[in-house]
Amino acid sequence: MPIVKWTSDYVLGIEEIDGHHRHLFDLLNKTYDMFVAGELKCDISNVLDELIDYATYHFAAEEMSMAKNCYPNYTQHCALHKKLSQRINEIQKDYISGRTELSLEILSFLKNWISDHTLVQDADYGNYIKQKG
Repeated sequence: MPIVKWTSDYVLGIEEIDGHHRHLFDLLNKTYDMFVAGELKCDISNVLDELIDYATYHFAAEEMSMAKNCYPNYTQHCALHKKLSQRINEIQKDYISGRTELSLEILSFLKNWISDHTLVQDADYGNYIKQKG
């Protein structure tokens, strides 16, 4: 069972970014499924690495699109991406080092951040693009 379900509510109408978001949801759900199934730490770590790498790639692509389209909230949006990147890198380092275990709390944090960010901040960018026409 997925921790977060992709619905049309998340669609921005920007094909590339919507594809990225859907893939991020898939990776988060894969991480969650492995966690629930009690998979080995090294296997979960590999999927978590993929999730983090893809999020970094996605943020760069989204920010490039925003800059190209002169999005007025570009600076604030980039700051949110930077904050999340720092947090997920901390989570990853703590998990790899054994200081913390992957927990439902961490997975819920990631789910809430991705979901809320897509529905609010990214939706604002999608609306800006629609109005820009």
